[in-house]
Amino acid sequence: MHEDQPYHKSCYKDFFHPKCDVCKNFIPTNKNGLIEYRAHPFWMQKYCPSHEDDGTPRCCSCERMEPTDIKYITLDDGRKLCLECLTSATMDSPECQHLYMDIQEFFEGLNMKVEQQVPLLLVERQALNEALEAEKSGHHLPETRGLCLSEEQIVRTILKRPTIGPGNRIMDMITGPYKLVRRCEVTAILILYGLPRLQTGSILAHEMMHAYLRLKGYRSLSPQVEEGICQVLSHLWLESEIIAGASGNAASSSASSSSSSAAPTSSKKGAKTEFEKKLGAFIKNQIETDSSVEYGDGFRAGIQAVEQYGLRSTLDHMRLTGSFPY
Repeated sequence: MHEDQPYHKSCYKDFFHPKCDVCKNFIPTNKNGLIEYRAHPFWMQKYCPSHEDDGTPRCCSCERMEPTDIKYITLDDGRKLCLECLTSATMDSPECQHLYMDIQEFFEGLNMKVEQQVPLLLVERQALNEALEAEKSGHHLPETRGLCLSEEQIVRTILKRPTIGPGNRIMDMITGPYKLVRRCEVTAILILYGLPRLQTGSILAHEMMHAYLRLKGYRSLSPQVEEGICQVLSHLWLESEIIAGASGNAASSSASSSSSSAAPTSSKKGAKTEFEKKLGAFIKNQIETDSSVEYGDGFRAGIQAVEQYGLRSTLDHMRLTGSFPY
């Protein structure tokens, strides 16, 4: 019976028994005869519990599991990328420069211009890890996707967008050495290749804020304060990209005491697809719900200060005291 209507057991199953979004089969019952499944907390993708342990890959960007009827792209470092994230994926350093200019404009709109010309390089995971080891200090997420470097070193950067070959695997990756020279407190910003534009931009905005703090002489900030304010700028940039009609309002209103001009809008970049809007909301949600002390608690304390006192006053207070205003 369902809502006082009788069904054959087989018909009831066809109509009401949930199917797995990964294997497309009916989700099995557990030993107690109950339907038990897992669901992604944001995307609500339903799947059999067994897929958590059977090697089913997840997209390295949106975290959704790979369905059996769709083959994800395999990047050369083993990461998987779903086809929707692939459509706006940033794959080489020249391609990333337009995004870099957009974010520089965003910072200028907040009266936070970075005068120094800091190189931006898109790199593979191995190059990112090697650069991380060469840096003498810093605090980073367990899986590093971006770095703001201060040391001189040679980094291998991606020179040309790779192609997709048989089996949906990335091939023809062309890289070359780039020598970093220390002309100021920041030698380069490195970003992991192969992520969608919105995710690449959110990481770049975070690392740009690290660069800004170093170049403007913010010293002795705790990891929670520094990572927190960098996450705030990443969050504000995402808002400027995905809020239709008033893309810069959230950032500029929060920073009202820093500048009378609004943050740059994203209209020139074209309308976002429904998936891009959803992906932007997902990345924002990741920042907002992060459980770590440095990135999660730091962001929540930082955004509270910015919303209450404005970005300029928050930064001035950080320079004087090394902490957020309360």
